[in-house]
Amino acid sequence: MASFQKYMTKDGPRWLYKYYGEINPNTGKKKPSTKRGFKTKKEAQLDAAQIEKEVAEGSFVTQDKTTIFQQVYEQWYETNSPNFKPSTKKAVLSKFKRQLLPHFGAIKMRDITRSYCQDVINKMAKEIKTIDNMKMYANQIFEYAIRMDIRTTNPMKGVVIPMKENDHLADEDGMNRNFWEKHEIKKFLGLAKTECSQRDHLMFHLLIYTGARKGEILALRWNDIDFRNKQLSLNKTLFQDKTGFMSLTSKTAASRRILSLDDTSIGLLRKRRSEQNRGTVTPIGTKDDRLIFAREDETPIRLAYPNDKLAEIIRLHKLHPVTVHGLRHTHASLLFEAGASIKEVQERLGHSDIKMTMNIYTHVTKSAKEKTADRFEKFMELDEQITASDVVTNGQEI
Repeated sequence: MASFQKYMTKDGPRWLYKYYGEINPNTGKKKPSTKRGFKTKKEAQLDAAQIEKEVAEGSFVTQDKTTIFQQVYEQWYETNSPNFKPSTKKAVLSKFKRQLLPHFGAIKMRDITRSYCQDVINKMAKEIKTIDNMKMYANQIFEYAIRMDIRTTNPMKGVVIPMKENDHLADEDGMNRNFWEKHEIKKFLGLAKTECSQRDHLMFHLLIYTGARKGEILALRWNDIDFRNKQLSLNKTLFQDKTGFMSLTSKTAASRRILSLDDTSIGLLRKRRSEQNRGTVTPIGTKDDRLIFAREDETPIRLAYPNDKLAEIIRLHKLHPVTVHGLRHTHASLLFEAGASIKEVQERLGHSDIKMTMNIYTHVTKSAKEKTADRFEKFMELDEQITASDVVTNGQEI
């Protein structure tokens, strides 16, 4: 029978319970063990009941007393990282180092409770935007611990990601939108044309007119452009770390796609190619594998450059703030406004999951929403006219 005890921590009162589950190999008797970190006595009692049930059924697995979260993470990473691309490795290492390990790293796996996990998620939700990713990665560590018989349960199961306060408020003035309206795009591209280099103007133009990801645009080479058929092939992305740059194949089949280009985009690309050739005649063909967006020495542009340049223009001209990723949302919102279907937008953006496209669809531009309202109003007016004509014919009531 478990016994329960209340104790104090810097975060307030917590509960622990003591139980008998582990067998001493020398005496054959069950040894006392302790689990702590529960917010309420009720939570501790529920956990204790589960342990006692497992002991009674003979399914109880002794949890390692000394293994800490960081040790399990390191073992998990060593096992799974060979399957990661360099960009994924970089992202995973960063997320654990900056967010998860400071909260979990030094704690014994057996002592991590659902209450503590909920506390951590609550705190992180106030500090970072990618809270879904944080919970997903922590969940993988606990599931790995279960497979390795280090834990019997996953304390991250049942943990809820709290909504931010702003999620409950209507964005009446549109200040929270991460995309531009049509008139804002025209103003920005006009500024980019007069104040930026031809290279940077083309870079922003393609980000907006294709909806491609930043890494996809910066990885483009001339043999990815089909001038005759006015098409652009997206099949790789630029990656950068401490060792330098490399082009990686697109992560999913959906990301590898061919996009149609308008005449303006083709014209800007031809102008960029002439500028890059600087007078030399290079036939347009499939053998030109030079980067389209390169520095003077033909090395790649750093991945943070588009972000910095965009932020600079927005700040100088007091434009509505958007991110480089927001230009991708801008392209999607304009496609929806033009009447494109969700499936068409999904294919153009290279989304493998249509839910990602649906999330953008919920943030379509104001003008698109107004057009929907206008269409409904006109339909209702027409319906009323038809009804009226049915009631009165040649001045005679039917």
